[in-house]
Amino acid sequence: MLNQYKNIINRLIKKKISLSVAESCTGGMLAEFITSFSGASKIFNFGIITYSNQSKIQHLKVSSSLIKKYGSVSAECCRNMVKNLSKISNARINIAITGIAGPDGGTINKPIGLVYIGIKKNKKILINRYFFEKKNRRNIRISAVKKSLELVKNLI
Repeated sequence: MLNQYKNIINRLIKKKISLSVAESCTGGMLAEFITSFSGASKIFNFGIITYSNQSKIQHLKVSSSLIKKYGSVSAECCRNMVKNLSKISNARINIAITGIAGPDGGTINKPIGLVYIGIKKNKKILINRYFFEKKNRRNIRISAVKKSLELVKNLI
């Protein structure tokens, strides 16, 4: 599926750059991809799937008032996810993904295909907003994983 991204994992291993992920709409797909490569245990510290709002609140300590105000699919929630992930993971690069993969759940303001990807490397946090127009749940999830890996590639 994503073999062209194998070199990113190999570069992380070669440079000894640790990585952790907090996934929502991708449901562990990014962690599964990373750990499918031999040697990934050298760099993959931690992965958590916080699919529900309650799991984001309980495990990543995302503020319930933040979710109530902005929603779980928002830049604010993504920032909180990646920031708090970095506190528990001790990885150099942390990634958080939250979005709407469909086929239901979209609105006019937050359509199916809307995904936020947050990356924290050292002390710098970048929150990226994407709209993946592929109206297929699997394709939206794969697009989010690919984009996450591209963002990591740009940081290493």
